[in-house]
Amino acid sequence: MPAQPLQTEAFVLVRRPAAEPFHAFLLFSPEHGALLALQRAPRKPGPGHVALDLFDEASLHLESSNQGRTWFVREARVLSRSRGIGRSYEALQAASSFAALIARNPVEASSRAGVASLLRTVFAALATEAPPAVVRFKSLYRFASEEGYPVKQQWLPSLPAGPRAQAELLLRTPLAALDGNAVPMPACEHLQRRLETYLRENTEILLD
Repeated sequence: MPAQPLQTEAFVLVRRPAAEPFHAFLLFSPEHGALLALQRAPRKPGPGHVALDLFDEASLHLESSNQGRTWFVREARVLSRSRGIGRSYEALQAASSFAALIARNPVEASSRAGVASLLRTVFAALATEAPPAVVRFKSLYRFASEEGYPVKQQWLPSLPAGPRAQAELLLRTPLAALDGNAVPMPACEHLQRRLETYLRENTEILLD
C-alpha cells in the first residue's frame, strides 16, 4: 500500500520519547487536529534539514503507512519559532502547560482554527516576556470559551465583586497592554485556581 501524504501547517506541542534515530512529536493542526509525528535525526544534518522544536509553528510534508496513526516528517519549514520562551523558567512552564492542555483534550473540527490562533497568541506572548501567570489565566479561560463552555455567562458572575473586577480587567485587556502590576500575582493565581475548580466540576476539560 502506498504511503498516505499530508501537507499541513501545525504547532509542535509535546516531544515524546522515541527509538533512535527518531524524535517523536505531538502536533496540532488547525485542519486535522492532533497528529503523532516522527522525524529522523540524521547524524550529520545537511543544509536542508530542519529539526523541529517545541512550540514551533511549521509547514510540514508528512507521510503515513498506517492510515494516519503515525506520520513521518518528510519536509519541514519553520514558520515561527518562539525562542524567547526559553529565557524564563516561568514562561517555559506556562507554555509547556498550555501545550499539554491542548494535547490532552480532543478539539472538535469547528474549534480548531480558534485554538490554533490561541496557540499562536500564547507562544508569541510568552516569547516577548508577557507575565506568565496572566497568560496562563487568559489562555485557559479562552480555551474553555472556544470549547463552548459558558465561562462568561456562568463562571464570571459567580465570583465575588473584587475578584470578578480583577478577572474582567485581565480578560478585556490585550496581553500587549498588560504588565505584571495590573493584577497582583497572588490574585492572578487565585483566579487561576478558581477557574480550574470550576472547569473540573462543570466541564469535560482534562486539566491534568
